[in-house]
Amino acid sequence: MTSTAPMDERLARAALTRTVEPGDEHAGRWIRHYGATGFLERLLRPDTANSTFTSTDLSASTGSFGSSGEEAFPGTGRRRVASWQLRATAAEPARDLDTVHALGGRFLIPGDTEWPRQLDDLGDARPLGLWLRGPADLRTWALRSVALVGARACTPYGAHLATGLATDLARKGWVVVSGAAYGIDGAAHRGALAAGGATVAVLACGIDVPYPRGHDRLIRRVAEQGLVVGELPPGSHPTPSRFILRNRVIAALTRGTVVVEARHRSGSLSTARAATRLGRHTMGVPGPVTSALSAGVHELLRGDATLVTDAEEIVELVGDMGQLAPARRGPVLPRDLLAPAAAHVLEAVPARGPTPTTAIARRAGTHPDETLAKLYELHSLGFVERHGEGWRLTNTATQASNARRGGT
Repeated sequence: MTSTAPMDERLARAALTRTVEPGDEHAGRWIRHYGATGFLERLLRPDTANSTFTSTDLSASTGSFGSSGEEAFPGTGRRRVASWQLRATAAEPARDLDTVHALGGRFLIPGDTEWPRQLDDLGDARPLGLWLRGPADLRTWALRSVALVGARACTPYGAHLATGLATDLARKGWVVVSGAAYGIDGAAHRGALAAGGATVAVLACGIDVPYPRGHDRLIRRVAEQGLVVGELPPGSHPTPSRFILRNRVIAALTRGTVVVEARHRSGSLSTARAATRLGRHTMGVPGPVTSALSAGVHELLRGDATLVTDAEEIVELVGDMGQLAPARRGPVLPRDLLAPAAAHVLEAVPARGPTPTTAIARRAGTHPDETLAKLYELHSLGFVERHGEGWRLTNTATQASNARRGGT
C-alpha cells in the first residue's frame, strides 16, 4: 500500500491486523501514542528506518534505529520494527475489507458502537480490531456471556457436562463463548445451538478459515445463529502462539470463564489465568481425582477458582445480585418434618423388639409421661407401633432410619 494517501482509522487498523501479531504490547504502546494511522504512516515512511529490509536486517542484533541516528520507536528492537515494516508494505486492507464484506461480515474497531468495551481492560494487548461474521450485536451479547473451555481430547464425562452446562446457560439467556476447538469447545457450542441459544466462536485464524477442518459445519452454524470472531484478517492461518493469545480475548470478552476438563499444561488454563488477571470470575468443574484431565482444573480450584457443578451456580457468580443458586440438600424425609421433641424420642426407639416406655425414656433422657405422649403422637403418624407394654419402629420407619444412617 502507498504511504502518500491519507488513511482512515478503520483502513489503518485493518492493515495493522496483517502487520502486528495479536497481543503485541510493543505495537499497542506505539498505537496508543501515535494512533493507528500515525503508527502505520510512520512505519511506511521511507525515512522512518532503512527503506528496504533483507534477511540480514531481520537477523541483526536487536536495537532501536531511525533516520539520521534518531530512534524511530525507542525501546523497540530493530528486528521487530523491520518485521512490522515488511508486513505493512505488503498489506492490502481494502482488499481484506472487501473479502469480509463479501462473506456478509464486518470489521469492528474501538469506538464503534458494537465494540465491547471490556476488551479495553487488556490495555496495550487489546485487539487492534475484530473481524466478525454473524447477525448478532457483539457488544450486547458480551455483556451477558460466559466462556466454557477445556481439553481438546476430553472424556465422555467432560463432553456431557460441557453440553449440559451450555444448554442450560443458553436457556437462561446467557451467551456461551468458546474457541471452536475439538473436545470441550465444540461440545459447548453444540449445547448452546441445540437449545436455540446464543454462542460465539473466537478463532485463532481468519474468520473465513475453517479450523479445525472437522468443525467446518459447526463454525458455519455458529456464524448463522451466533457470531464468529477473530483478530486476524481473512485467509490467516493459526499457529500455536496465536491459540494462546486468542484465549486472552475469550477471557476479556466474557463475565467469567468455566474450565470443564484440563491437563496441567492445557491451553484452556491460560484462559482461566487471563480471566483472573482481568478480575473476571474463574470457575472449574471438578472431575475424578484419578483422571489426568481433571488435574489442571483441580489445580485451579486449589487457587482462586470457584467450584461449580451446574448452570445455576455459574449464574450465581456472573449474574446480577440476588440470582442465587438453590440451596443444596438431600431429599426431605417424613421424619425431617417432626418437631424436635418428637424426633428426639423417635431416635431413642430401638430398631428391634418392643421396648417399654420407661426404657425409651431413659435412652431419650425425658420424663416417662412426656415420652409416652410423644410415642402416641409418633404412632398416629405411622412411625411406631405398640406391642403389649412395649413400642417398636414400624417397618417403614426402620427402613428410613437405616437409609438415613447409611444402612441397607
